[in-house]
Formats: sequence, C-alpha cells, structure tokens
Amino acid sequence: MKLTTEAKQAIFEKNSLQKNATDTGSAESQIALFTHRITHLTEHLKVNKKDYSTRLGLLKLVGKRRRLLDYLQHREINRYRAIIKELGIRK
Repeated sequence: MKLTTEAKQAIFEKNSLQKNATDTGSAESQIALFTHRITHLTEHLKVNKKDYSTRLGLLKLVGKRRRLLDYLQHREINRYRAIIKELGIRK
C-alpha cells in the first residue's frame, strides 16, 4: 500500500495534527500515519490469515508507534493525551 502525497495530507488534515502546512515529521503526524497503515494492514490480515510477512510488518509498525507514544508520554503528557483521544488509540 503506497500512500500518495495527497492521501498523507488528507490524513494530516483529518486529524488536525499539523502545526503548519509543512509539518510532517512531528511525533503526532508520524503516529497518525502509522495508525492509518496499522488499520489497513489489520483489515488485510482479517482476510488473509496466513500472510505472515504482513503480520511481521504490522508488529513492527505497532512497535514504532508505541515507541513514539512513549516518547510523547515522557516529554509532553498533554500532547500524548490529545493524540490518544484524537486517534482513539487505547492504552
């Protein structure tokens, strides 16, 4: 699944996480992209239960997102709480 630039911009705008128009590297933006990819891969794995390489990629993405969330939680708890609420991630 390749996300186009327009699709990424739509994800950023939908979640209202950008501080300005070119903010794509902030932790919130990266977490939003990872969350979108995780939901896509989860739906794929519901249909293709034996796709183990995709499962491995999904687990790696979940780990990356978890590390970014831990970073935010330790640095700025208010930003962490806002992103959790915005994306509906449970912890």
